Amino acid sequence: MSASDALPVAVIGAGHMGAHHVRVYGQLPGVRLAAVIDTNVERARALAEPLGAAFAAHWSPELATIAAASVAVPTIHHLAIARPLIERGIACLIEKPLAPSPAEADEIAALARRHEAIVQVGHTERFNPVVRAVERLNIRPRFIETHRISPFRFRSADIGVVFDLMIHDIDIVLHLLREQVSHADAVGVNVLGPHEDIANARVRFAGGAVANLTASRLALKTERKLRAFSETAYVSLDYQKKMGIAITLEQNADILRLARERNLEDLSQLATLDFGKLVHVEPLAIDDRDPLRAELEAFVECVRTRHRPPVSADDGAAAVRLAAMIVGSLAQHSWDGDGGRRGLDARLFAGVPAS
Repeated sequence: MSASDALPVAVIGAGHMGAHHVRVYGQLPGVRLAAVIDTNVERARALAEPLGAAFAAHWSPELATIAAASVAVPTIHHLAIARPLIERGIACLIEKPLAPSPAEADEIAALARRHEAIVQVGHTERFNPVVRAVERLNIRPRFIETHRISPFRFRSADIGVVFDLMIHDIDIVLHLLREQVSHADAVGVNVLGPHEDIANARVRFAGGAVANLTASRLALKTERKLRAFSETAYVSLDYQKKMGIAITLEQNADILRLARERNLEDLSQLATLDFGKLVHVEPLAIDDRDPLRAELEAFVECVRTRHRPPVSADDGAAAVRLAAMIVGSLAQHSWDGDGGRRGLDARLFAGVPAS
């Protein structure tokens, strides 16, 4: 592919995530970084100049011709930055969460439909090799448990841990279950500031599935794990270590056959046997692909082929709606009983619907 055929892209927002987008775009074949935009022009310059890209404090059509852009500015500015791009038909990859509220998320999704623009949401965990390994099993989970804890990074103090960290697992759960949410009950505590730093949510779905999500940014270690149960398999994933195991009904049919042959009424009668040796535990086949690179490659491919993104604006809006429902439930929780008032300040959640 000649340089003239390369897809011209821009990165808007040159902070932590924006810098990673610049790095990966600079490595992708068939892609040309055309511009880096940030209100801190010197930061934009430092990223743009080594790659021969333009830079500025604000994007304008005169700066550079682009076909796509990564929007990596603070969440509160996503709609304002993305709107003029979408209205021009420019494809956007908008970092997670899609918006700070369901109303703005729905507006971005509506803009994408109205202008037939490609909008992908930066839920990078969808491209984590362990998630892809679970997808290949094609199971239908009935219960999912997630833990996402880490030390405080001082990058997202303006939002709580639900929109900061739990949003990753919210998207994964919605993706794996593909059911309507019926109820969310949550509890959280704010320690370092006005927003929750620890949260747990129990989410029930219309089809009967249940998800239990825990997130904390006060831990002394980083841990990202998921367990899923279904009628046909149990799966345990470690995002951090990129490891996973599965115990499937198909691979353990011999246990049931043994029970039948011994005329056992239930498996508890096999208690004298060594479970670890009896049950077949299958390591998940996990590749070593960089999730962000896989995400941007998928985005570029969607821009070229005009296919629906793997994480669409509608997907991003659904994650924001559930996150808002969870935050609303946090605000309703009282630590001193039904008549108590001690809890997260409800004024912080004005406009966020309760569950």
